[in-house]
Amino acid sequence: MTQMNRRDALKSVVLMMGGTMIGATAILTGCAPEQQIKDLNFTPEDLAFLDEIGETIIPTTDTPGAKATKIGEFMQMMVKDCYDAEQQTAFIEGLNTLRKDFKAEKGGDFMEASGEDRLAFLNSMQEKFKASGEARQPIVINMLRDLTVLGYFTSEIGASQALRYVEVPGRFDPCIDYAKGDKAWAI
Repeated sequence: MTQMNRRDALKSVVLMMGGTMIGATAILTGCAPEQQIKDLNFTPEDLAFLDEIGETIIPTTDTPGAKATKIGEFMQMMVKDCYDAEQQTAFIEGLNTLRKDFKAEKGGDFMEASGEDRLAFLNSMQEKFKASGEARQPIVINMLRDLTVLGYFTSEIGASQALRYVEVPGRFDPCIDYAKGDKAWAI
């Protein structure tokens, strides 16, 4: 019996995304970018902040949310191992801007805000940027969204509780009936 490891799952998901995810080259080739920030460290507070952002993007419902998968640790690993120095800087600066802008707009700290306020803020950031007519969203929004989705659905929780998962399929069945509300299959 063979079990797909997380690295193989990551490659599969990145390929399905068309390699458009930031850091995709490092994932697909297995080679770290040549220029990276040395000794890039995240504090426990940074990891908690990333966990809360991930939980805002994929909240707990009838299945565990992104925070249960320790999404902050996954994001840290991806940023440190797969992003080049320019992308790492954009990620860190984007997080700092997100914290500062949230406090300025909402008058409080992101970590203490309700899930609704957090989601409204992240959605408004995206909408404001779209309305400005610029071609791309703030890069940190793309990074956070991509890393949360990738980390969640390649985790044991995401693959086995949010998706349907068969460790070793018995046969290839190209036509499986779908009923409205069925979970998608894990890869």
